Amino acid sequence: MTKRVGDARPLRIHQAIAARLGSAILSGEYRPGDGLEGEIEQSAALGVSRTPYREALRILVAKGLLESRPKAGTRVTPRERWNVLDPDVLAWMFTGQPDEAFVRDLFELRGVIEPAAAALAATRRTDTQLATMERALAAMGAHSLATQAGQDADRQFHHAILQATGNQAFAALCSSIGAAVQWTTRFKQRASASPRDPLPDHQAVFAAISAGDAAAASAAMAQLVHLALDDTARALPQTGDHANSLT
Repeated sequence: MTKRVGDARPLRIHQAIAARLGSAILSGEYRPGDGLEGEIEQSAALGVSRTPYREALRILVAKGLLESRPKAGTRVTPRERWNVLDPDVLAWMFTGQPDEAFVRDLFELRGVIEPAAAALAATRRTDTQLATMERALAAMGAHSLATQAGQDADRQFHHAILQATGNQAFAALCSSIGAAVQWTTRFKQRASASPRDPLPDHQAVFAAISAGDAAAASAAMAQLVHLALDDTARALPQTGDHANSLT
Protein backbone atom coordinates (compact mmCIF):
# COMPACT_ATOMS: atom_id res chain seq x y z
CA MET A 1 0.00 0.00 0.00
CA THR A 2 1.16 3.52 -0.69
CA LYS A 3 2.89 5.23 2.22
CA ARG A 4 2.43 8.78 3.42
CA VAL A 5 5.43 10.87 2.39
CA GLY A 6 7.92 10.69 5.24
CA ASP A 7 5.58 8.66 7.44
CA ALA A 8 5.00 5.04 8.33
CA ARG A 9 1.24 5.23 8.05
CA PRO A 10 -0.31 3.93 4.82
CA LEU A 11 -2.18 6.31 2.57
CA ARG A 12 -5.67 5.57 1.39
CA ILE A 13 -6.13 5.57 -2.38
CA HIS A 14 -7.64 9.05 -2.59
CA GLN A 15 -4.86 10.46 -0.38
CA ALA A 16 -2.21 8.89 -2.60
CA ILE A 17 -3.84 10.41 -5.69
CA ALA A 18 -4.01 13.81 -3.99
CA ALA A 19 -0.31 13.56 -3.12
CA ARG A 20 0.58 12.64 -6.71
CA LEU A 21 -1.45 15.45 -8.25
CA GLY A 22 -0.40 17.93 -5.56
CA SER A 23 3.28 17.19 -6.19
CA ALA A 24 2.71 17.62 -9.93
CA ILE A 25 1.13 21.03 -9.36
CA LEU A 26 3.83 22.21 -6.97
CA SER A 27 6.62 21.03 -9.27
CA GLY A 28 5.15 22.98 -12.21
CA GLU A 29 4.02 19.97 -14.21
CA TYR A 30 0.59 21.57 -13.99
CA ARG A 31 0.68 25.35 -14.01
CA PRO A 32 -1.85 27.90 -12.73
CA GLY A 33 -4.73 28.05 -15.18
CA ASP A 34 -4.09 24.57 -16.57
CA GLY A 35 -7.16 22.38 -16.75
CA LEU A 36 -7.23 18.73 -15.75
CA GLU A 37 -8.74 16.16 -18.04
CA GLY A 38 -12.21 14.91 -17.25
CA GLU A 39 -12.56 12.58 -14.31
CA ILE A 40 -13.20 9.58 -16.54
CA GLU A 41 -9.93 10.09 -18.43
CA GLN A 42 -7.89 11.01 -15.36
CA SER A 43 -9.16 8.19 -13.18
CA ALA A 44 -8.52 5.72 -16.01
CA ALA A 45 -4.99 7.07 -16.49
CA LEU A 46 -4.34 6.67 -12.76
CA GLY A 47 -5.85 3.19 -12.72
CA VAL A 48 -8.50 3.99 -10.10
CA SER A 49 -12.25 4.36 -9.97
CA ARG A 50 -13.91 7.76 -10.23
CA THR A 51 -14.86 7.86 -6.53
CA PRO A 52 -11.32 8.10 -5.04
CA TYR A 53 -10.33 10.47 -7.83
CA ARG A 54 -13.19 12.82 -6.91
CA GLU A 55 -12.20 12.61 -3.23
CA ALA A 56 -8.62 13.49 -4.16
CA LEU A 57 -9.80 16.57 -6.04
CA ARG A 58 -11.82 17.66 -3.01
CA ILE A 59 -8.63 17.53 -0.92
CA LEU A 60 -6.77 19.69 -3.44
CA VAL A 61 -9.65 22.15 -3.69
CA ALA A 62 -9.70 22.46 0.12
CA LYS A 63 -5.96 23.22 0.10
CA GLY A 64 -6.44 25.90 -2.53
CA LEU A 65 -4.53 24.15 -5.34
CA LEU A 66 -7.55 23.52 -7.56
CA GLU A 67 -10.92 25.04 -8.29
CA SER A 68 -13.82 23.26 -9.90
CA ARG A 69 -16.64 25.06 -11.65
CA PRO A 70 -19.64 23.81 -13.60
CA LYS A 71 -18.92 23.73 -17.34
CA ALA A 72 -15.44 25.27 -16.79
CA GLY A 73 -14.05 22.05 -15.34
CA THR A 74 -11.20 21.70 -12.85
CA ARG A 75 -8.23 24.04 -13.09
CA VAL A 76 -5.08 24.83 -11.14
CA THR A 77 -5.54 28.02 -9.14
CA PRO A 78 -3.15 31.00 -9.02
CA ARG A 79 -0.23 30.38 -6.67
CA GLU A 80 -1.32 33.08 -4.21
CA ARG A 81 -4.38 30.97 -3.39
CA TRP A 82 -2.38 27.90 -2.41
CA ASN A 83 -2.31 27.06 1.28
CA VAL A 84 1.48 26.73 1.31
CA LEU A 85 1.63 26.29 5.09
CA ASP A 86 -0.60 23.23 5.04
CA PRO A 87 1.57 20.32 6.26
CA ASP A 88 0.62 18.15 3.27
CA VAL A 89 1.39 20.93 0.80
CA LEU A 90 4.79 21.43 2.45
CA ALA A 91 5.45 17.70 2.17
CA TRP A 92 4.55 17.70 -1.52
CA MET A 93 6.71 20.77 -2.08
CA PHE A 94 9.80 18.99 -0.74
CA THR A 95 9.28 15.66 -2.51
CA GLY A 96 11.11 17.22 -5.44
CA GLN A 97 13.33 20.26 -5.79
CA PRO A 98 11.66 23.01 -3.74
CA ASP A 99 11.19 26.47 -5.18
CA GLU A 100 14.13 28.58 -4.02
CA ALA A 101 12.06 31.72 -3.43
CA PHE A 102 9.58 29.74 -1.36
CA VAL A 103 12.35 28.28 0.80
CA ARG A 104 13.53 31.83 1.48
CA ASP A 105 9.97 32.88 2.36
CA LEU A 106 9.60 29.92 4.71
CA PHE A 107 12.71 30.81 6.67
CA GLU A 108 11.73 34.47 6.70
CA LEU A 109 8.46 33.45 8.36
CA ARG A 110 10.28 31.26 10.87
CA GLY A 111 12.66 34.13 11.58
CA VAL A 112 9.72 36.30 12.62
CA ILE A 113 7.64 33.73 14.51
CA GLU A 114 10.12 31.52 16.34
CA PRO A 115 12.33 34.12 18.06
CA ALA A 116 9.17 35.81 19.39
CA ALA A 117 7.85 32.44 20.52
CA ALA A 118 11.12 31.63 22.30
CA ALA A 119 11.00 34.97 24.13
CA LEU A 120 7.45 34.31 25.34
CA ALA A 121 8.31 30.73 26.28
CA ALA A 122 11.17 31.99 28.46
CA THR A 123 8.73 33.85 30.70
CA ARG A 124 5.73 31.51 30.53
CA ARG A 125 7.01 27.94 30.26
CA THR A 126 6.07 25.35 32.82
CA ASP A 127 8.34 22.73 34.34
CA THR A 128 6.50 20.09 32.32
CA GLN A 129 7.14 21.97 29.08
CA LEU A 130 10.81 22.39 29.97
CA ALA A 131 11.01 18.65 30.57
CA THR A 132 9.47 18.01 27.14
CA MET A 133 12.09 20.23 25.50
CA GLU A 134 14.88 18.54 27.43
CA ARG A 135 13.71 15.06 26.39
CA ALA A 136 13.55 16.20 22.77
CA LEU A 137 17.11 17.50 22.96
CA ALA A 138 18.29 14.23 24.47
CA ALA A 139 16.64 12.29 21.64
CA MET A 140 18.19 14.60 19.04
CA GLY A 141 21.60 13.97 20.57
CA ALA A 142 21.06 10.22 20.76
CA HIS A 143 19.76 9.76 17.22
CA SER A 144 21.04 12.76 15.17
CA LEU A 145 19.02 14.67 12.59
CA ALA A 146 19.99 12.15 9.92
CA THR A 147 17.43 9.74 11.37
CA GLN A 148 13.65 9.71 11.56
CA ALA A 149 13.79 9.57 15.35
CA GLY A 150 16.09 12.59 15.52
CA GLN A 151 13.91 14.57 13.12
CA ASP A 152 10.81 13.71 15.13
CA ALA A 153 12.55 14.97 18.27
CA ASP A 154 13.54 18.19 16.50
CA ARG A 155 9.92 18.80 15.54
CA GLN A 156 8.81 18.07 19.13
CA PHE A 157 11.31 20.62 20.45
CA HIS A 158 9.93 23.38 18.24
CA HIS A 159 6.35 22.33 19.05
CA ALA A 160 7.07 22.52 22.77
CA ILE A 161 8.35 26.09 22.44
CA LEU A 162 5.25 27.23 20.57
CA GLN A 163 3.06 25.53 23.16
CA ALA A 164 5.05 27.14 25.98
CA THR A 165 4.13 30.62 24.76
CA GLY A 166 0.72 30.16 26.38
CA ASN A 167 -0.69 31.85 23.29
CA GLN A 168 -3.35 29.95 21.34
CA ALA A 169 -2.49 31.71 18.07
CA PHE A 170 1.18 30.69 18.35
CA ALA A 171 0.20 27.16 19.33
CA ALA A 172 -2.03 26.93 16.24
CA LEU A 173 1.13 27.27 14.14
CA CYS A 174 2.62 24.06 15.54
CA SER A 175 1.68 21.89 12.56
CA SER A 176 2.92 24.38 9.98
CA ILE A 177 6.17 25.30 11.74
CA GLY A 178 6.78 21.66 12.61
CA ALA A 179 6.29 20.62 8.99
CA ALA A 180 8.62 23.40 7.83
CA VAL A 181 11.31 22.24 10.27
CA GLN A 182 10.81 18.60 9.30
CA TRP A 183 10.89 19.00 5.55
CA THR A 184 13.77 21.47 5.32
CA THR A 185 15.79 19.14 7.57
CA ARG A 186 14.99 16.11 5.45
CA PHE A 187 15.81 18.04 2.30
CA LYS A 188 19.22 19.01 3.69
CA GLN A 189 19.95 15.44 4.74
CA ARG A 190 18.83 14.11 1.36
CA ALA A 191 21.15 16.48 -0.48
CA SER A 192 24.24 15.78 1.65
CA ALA A 193 25.37 15.11 5.17
CA SER A 194 25.00 18.16 7.39
CA PRO A 195 28.27 20.13 7.49
CA ARG A 196 27.84 20.85 11.20
CA ASP A 197 26.03 19.66 14.29
CA PRO A 198 22.90 21.80 14.91
CA LEU A 199 22.35 20.40 18.42
CA PRO A 200 24.34 23.18 20.18
CA ASP A 201 22.06 25.78 18.53
CA HIS A 202 19.03 24.08 20.06
CA GLN A 203 20.75 23.70 23.42
CA ALA A 204 21.45 27.46 23.49
CA VAL A 205 17.75 28.17 22.94
CA PHE A 206 16.80 25.75 25.69
CA ALA A 207 19.33 27.20 28.14
CA ALA A 208 17.93 30.71 27.66
CA ILE A 209 14.31 29.54 28.00
CA SER A 210 15.19 27.52 31.09
CA ALA A 211 16.90 30.58 32.60
CA GLY A 212 13.87 32.74 31.91
CA ASP A 213 15.94 35.11 29.74
CA ALA A 214 13.57 36.31 27.01
CA ALA A 215 16.14 38.43 25.14
CA ALA A 216 18.70 35.64 25.07
CA ALA A 217 16.07 33.10 23.99
CA SER A 218 14.98 35.31 21.10
CA ALA A 219 18.58 35.90 19.99
CA ALA A 220 19.47 32.21 20.23
CA MET A 221 16.44 31.19 18.19
CA ALA A 222 17.16 33.86 15.57
CA GLN A 223 20.68 32.45 15.26
CA LEU A 224 19.34 28.89 15.00
CA VAL A 225 17.00 29.83 12.14
CA HIS A 226 19.74 31.82 10.38
CA LEU A 227 22.18 28.90 10.51
CA ALA A 228 19.48 26.48 9.36
CA LEU A 229 18.89 28.73 6.36
CA ASP A 230 22.60 28.70 5.56
CA ASP A 231 22.60 24.89 5.67
CA THR A 232 19.56 24.72 3.40
CA ALA A 233 21.12 27.17 0.94
CA ARG A 234 24.08 24.83 0.57
CA ALA A 235 21.74 21.96 -0.30
CA LEU A 236 20.10 23.91 -3.14
CA PRO A 237 21.70 24.13 -6.59
CA GLN A 238 24.24 26.95 -6.53
CA THR A 239 24.30 28.30 -10.06
CA GLY A 240 24.62 31.67 -11.74
CA ASP A 241 23.01 34.73 -10.18
CA HIS A 242 21.09 32.58 -7.69
CA ALA A 243 24.19 31.19 -5.94
CA ASN A 244 23.88 33.53 -2.96
CA SER A 245 20.21 34.42 -3.12
CA LEU A 246 19.34 32.62 0.13
CA THR A 247 22.22 33.91 2.21
